[in-house]
Amino acid sequence: MEYLIGTDVGTSSTKTLLCTTKGKIVAEASHAYPLYSPRPGWNEQDPADWWSGVVKTIRSVLRKAKVKKGQVAAIGLSGQMHGSVFLDAKNRPIRRALLWNDQRTEKQCADITRRAGGQKKLIGFVNNVALPGFTAPKILWLRDNEPNNYKKVRQILLPKDYVRFLLTGEFATEVSDAAGTLLLDVKRRKWSKGLLNRLEIDPALLPRVYESPEVTGTLTPEAASALGLTPGTPVVGGGGDQAAAAVGMGIVKQGLVSATIGTSGVVFAHAESVVPNPEGLLQSFCHAVPGKWCVFGCMLSAGGSLDWARDVLYKGERRKDLYGLIESEAKGSVAGSRGLIFLPYLEGERCPHPDPNARGCWIGLTRLHTRGDMARAVMEGITLGMADQIKMMRDLGVTINQVRCGGGGARSSFWLQLQADVYDARTVTVDTVDASAYGVAILAGVGAGVWKTVEQASKECVNIESTNRPTKRAVNTYKNVHATYRELYPTLQHSFRKLADAAAE
Repeated sequence: MEYLIGTDVGTSSTKTLLCTTKGKIVAEASHAYPLYSPRPGWNEQDPADWWSGVVKTIRSVLRKAKVKKGQVAAIGLSGQMHGSVFLDAKNRPIRRALLWNDQRTEKQCADITRRAGGQKKLIGFVNNVALPGFTAPKILWLRDNEPNNYKKVRQILLPKDYVRFLLTGEFATEVSDAAGTLLLDVKRRKWSKGLLNRLEIDPALLPRVYESPEVTGTLTPEAASALGLTPGTPVVGGGGDQAAAAVGMGIVKQGLVSATIGTSGVVFAHAESVVPNPEGLLQSFCHAVPGKWCVFGCMLSAGGSLDWARDVLYKGERRKDLYGLIESEAKGSVAGSRGLIFLPYLEGERCPHPDPNARGCWIGLTRLHTRGDMARAVMEGITLGMADQIKMMRDLGVTINQVRCGGGGARSSFWLQLQADVYDARTVTVDTVDASAYGVAILAGVGAGVWKTVEQASKECVNIESTNRPTKRAVNTYKNVHATYRELYPTLQHSFRKLADAAAE
C-alpha cells in the first residue's frame, strides 16, 4: 500500500497527516512553536521552528502508522499565507519572518498604491488592494527600515515554500499562495512584471510559480534522512492554507462556500473565473484547483478572540475543558447576549474593515451582564464578522448554496447552530479535521497520479457529516443584532485611530 503526506505549517503549530491513496487518514501529529510580538501589532516567527515541526510531525506519523519510508508516494505542503522569509546568499534566513497578521506596514501599503498609480491601477495589476498582512508591503518595509538586511536578500519565500526549499533544494511556490503576495497577476497566474517594475523589486528574488498539484521537486538525500523517507519522493506545489483547506473540505465547485474559524476567520468561495474585486475588500485569488479561482475574506482575530476571552475571563479555572465551560455558559445566555455586542478586532482588521488600527471591545455592558453573556457575545461577534463576508460575496454575485464549516467553529454543536442562524443558511460539516493538511495530501495524490483531477479526488474523499438549518426566531433576532453591529465600526473608527496612536507613543 502507498500513502500520502499532507503537512500544514500553521501559525501556532505544524500539523501533519498520513493517509492512504483511498483518502483514509491513518495517523496525525502536531508540534507547537512560539509567536514573537516585539511591539503591539508586530508578529514574527523563526523559520527554524517550522522546519523542526515538519521533521518531528512527519517522523511521528510514520512511526504511529508503522509505514516504511518507501511507501510514501508524495508530499503536499500547506502553510500560513503572506509571511515573508528573507534568505541571504547562503540561503539562510536574514531575520525572523514577518507573518500574515503583522500590522506594521500601513505606510508601505500607501506607497504601493501610489507607485502603482492608484488603487484602480493596482487592482488592474493584481486584482487586489494593498493590505498590511500581504507580502509585498513587508518587502518594502524591510527595504525602508532595515536597509542593511535588505541588501543581503537573494530570495524571498513564503513559509511553506521555505520548508519546500529545505525538502527539495528548489525555490518554488504555487498560484494560490503566490496570489497572496500582492505580486501575482491573478488572471494570468504569473508574477506581475508591471507591478514589480513599479515597486523596484527584482523578479529574480521570487521563486518559480507552479499549479498546486504539480510536482515542484523531490526530496534531497539530506532531507530524506532527516524525515525517515526515501530520496526522490515527489513534493507537489500544495497550497496556501485557505485554498488547501477548501480542497480538504470539498470547495471545488460553484455554489459551495467554507466558513473556517481558526486563529483567523475565513469565508472562502470557489469561482470558475476571476471574481471582480472593485473595492478590494475581499481577496480574489487563484484557487488550488488548476485553472480555477476563488474569493475569500479574512478576519484577523476570530478563534484568536475566543482564545483571548478564555485566558482573560476564565483565568484560574481548574476545569481542563475550558471550551466546554465557555460553551455551557454561553448557552445559558440568549441570542443577542442580552444587548451586548463584541467587536473582534484584537489584531486590527482586514475584512470587512481593512484597518490595522481597529480595536476590540464589548459594547453595551451593564452590571446585569454575566460572564456567560460576555462569552456568548464574543462568539456572536466573530460569527457576525464572518456573516459580513458572506454578504459581501452575495453582493458581488457569488452563488452560495451551502456553507461548510471548519476549524474550531465546527467542533461545537452550539457554534454550528449559531452560524446557521447568523448566516441564515444551511451549514454542514465534513469528515475532515485538519482540512489544510488533508487538502494538500489530496493535491499530492493528484500529483502522484492517484487521481486524475482535484475534483475527482474531492468527490471520492470528502463526505458530509452533519447538517444544521437556521431557526426562524433566531434568524430574525440576529438580523437586528447584525444591523447594530455594522453601525459600530464606522462610529468608532476615529476613536480607534486615536487609541492606536496613544498606544504607540
